[in-house]
Amino acid sequence: MFTGGLSLYEAKRPLHVNVHPFPSAVDVGHFGKARLGLGDPRDQAGIPHPRIGFFGVLDERTDFGLIARIAKSRPDWQLILLGPLAKIDPESLPRAANIHYLGPKEYQQLPAYLSNWSVAMMPFALNEATKFISPTKTPEFLAGGKPVVSTPIKDVIQQWGRFDAVKIAASPDEFTTAIDEALQIASGADLHWRAEIDRVLAHISWDKTCSNMARLVEAAVAARREESKFGAGSLTPMIGEARV
Repeated sequence: MFTGGLSLYEAKRPLHVNVHPFPSAVDVGHFGKARLGLGDPRDQAGIPHPRIGFFGVLDERTDFGLIARIAKSRPDWQLILLGPLAKIDPESLPRAANIHYLGPKEYQQLPAYLSNWSVAMMPFALNEATKFISPTKTPEFLAGGKPVVSTPIKDVIQQWGRFDAVKIAASPDEFTTAIDEALQIASGADLHWRAEIDRVLAHISWDKTCSNMARLVEAAVAARREESKFGAGSLTPMIGEARV
């Protein structure tokens, strides 16, 4: 059994004898292009700075109340949201001069948008839909060279919370303060934080994830073949538990 994050792994570990966590990986080469100073996309070019951005599906996992509070308290910040809207009434979205919904984008377009942000944000709501998420956005934003501010998602805290460039904030006031701190990091000349992050990113590519998963599958198949020599009875509980 593979899980897409550490918190889900912890929840499923007692239910199966062969569980392995695989938190979100990243295509460093793709998102790393954002560090090269790419040209600003046309629909973003006219938006002032500083820009605090997010890309991903905008749905029940998004804390739109938080976004509205930040936009109101800091009208000098531009909040940019890329991605399709799902399960949300468009009429319910917070509207303000400094909130920009730029719609869905192609995967290949994302580095250019990210390259021209100051800070990346992950304004996830804390609810059942986010209880076990392991956002792919965290390593993608970091690979793009941007500090990240996130609500207290368990997997983000466990995997990334120890880094200065990843700020965790629960309330709107804390989130605003954390963005201020992230903007200071982003505008500083010291890029040591990137080197620290890059050492971690180098070990979580999708290729390595695929290779490690394949190795575990091959080991399980080999073990099953070995067990079959002595009868399949001992494997029956494992097979049943795998369906949990």
